[in-house]
Amino acid sequence: MGKKPSTRKLQTIGLLSDLNEPLKSPAQKPRDKAQPRLPLDPMPVRIEPQLATLATKVPKGDRWAYEIKWDGYRLAVHSERNRIRIITRGGHDWTSYFPAIKEAAKALGPATFILDGEAVVLGEDGTPNFGMLQQALGGRRATRAANNAVLYAFDLLYFDGHDLTRLELSSRRHLLGTLLEGETGAIRLSEEIETDDGEALLRSACAHGLEGIIAKHKDKPYRSGRWTDWLKIKCSNSESFAVIGYEPSIKVRGSIASLLLAARRGDELVYVGHVGTGFSIKLARDLKVLLDGMRISEPAAVGIKGKKYVFVEPKLVAEVTFGAWTHDGKLRHTSFKGFREVEDHSEVLELS
Repeated sequence: MGKKPSTRKLQTIGLLSDLNEPLKSPAQKPRDKAQPRLPLDPMPVRIEPQLATLATKVPKGDRWAYEIKWDGYRLAVHSERNRIRIITRGGHDWTSYFPAIKEAAKALGPATFILDGEAVVLGEDGTPNFGMLQQALGGRRATRAANNAVLYAFDLLYFDGHDLTRLELSSRRHLLGTLLEGETGAIRLSEEIETDDGEALLRSACAHGLEGIIAKHKDKPYRSGRWTDWLKIKCSNSESFAVIGYEPSIKVRGSIASLLLAARRGDELVYVGHVGTGFSIKLARDLKVLLDGMRISEPAAVGIKGKKYVFVEPKLVAEVTFGAWTHDGKLRHTSFKGFREVEDHSEVLELS
C-alpha cells in the first residue's frame, strides 16, 4: 500500500507565507538613527591646485601617465545647479573672461563637477600660444572676454556630489573621460598619451613647438600644492622673473630696449640679466609708459648698476624663455613670453 500524501501546509522560503498568495515585501522596520547614511560631499568653494615639480628627465615605468604641457592659464571650472564659476590658480573669479568655456560647462548637463585644466588660445598651427591668450584677454591685465579660449581639462576633482580627490589618478581620469567623451568645443579632454618611451614623446612635443610634457603617477590621489607625483619636463628653459627696471631704447623714441630681471634668493631680489626680444614695437612703447609710472630711485635688486637704466617697483612678473645660465648667474639667449598675474598665482623663480 502506497504512502499517504501529507496534508501539512506547504512552507516557503523568503517573502511567501503561502504559495497561493501574491508576492509582497515584509513590513519596513523603523530606521535605526544610529545607522550611518551614505554621505554626499558638499561642493568645495575652492580646491587649491596640485602643482607639478620641474624635472630634467622623463620618469619611466608603467605607473606613469603622460600628457601635453599646455601653455596658458590654469583654471578650475565649478558647476553646481547650472551655476558656473571659473576660478584662476590664484583663487580669483574670472568667469566673465571665459564666456565660451562657461557655456560649454553648462552644456555638459546638470551634474555637479569641478574640472581642473588649462585655458589656451591655439595658433594657426594648432599649438597653444600664451601671447595670443593675453592678447585675447585685452593685454597684460584682463580687460575683455577671451571668446576664443579653449579649456583642456586634465582632472576631475568633484562629481555628482562626491569628492574625488582621494581617488587615484587613473580612476579620476576614467570618470573625466566619460564626462567629456566626444567634446570638441570650448572644453576638451587633455588626452593621456600611452607610451613606454617618454623621452621619445618629449622629443616629439618639442619638435611640434609645444612647451613640454607632464608626467603623472597613476596611483596617487590629488594633493594641493607642489609634489613629485606630477612632474613637468620642458622643451626649453622658461621661468618667471620680477621686472625691476628697463633700458631705454636709443633707436625707437619713447620705447624700451630691454627689461631688467631679478630672481628671489631668500628675502631679497637678485639681478639675473635682461630680456630684449619678444616685444612688438607697440608693446615696447606701452611698457615704457607703464613702467615710467612705477619709477624708483634705487634698484630693488642687488647686483645691478648702470646710469642708463631706469629702475621700477618690482610689481610685474615676466615669463621668459632662456638658453642657459652663465657662470656668474646671468641668463643667456632670453625671449619675452608675457606677464604673469597675481590671479594666475605668479611665482618669481627662487634661486638655490
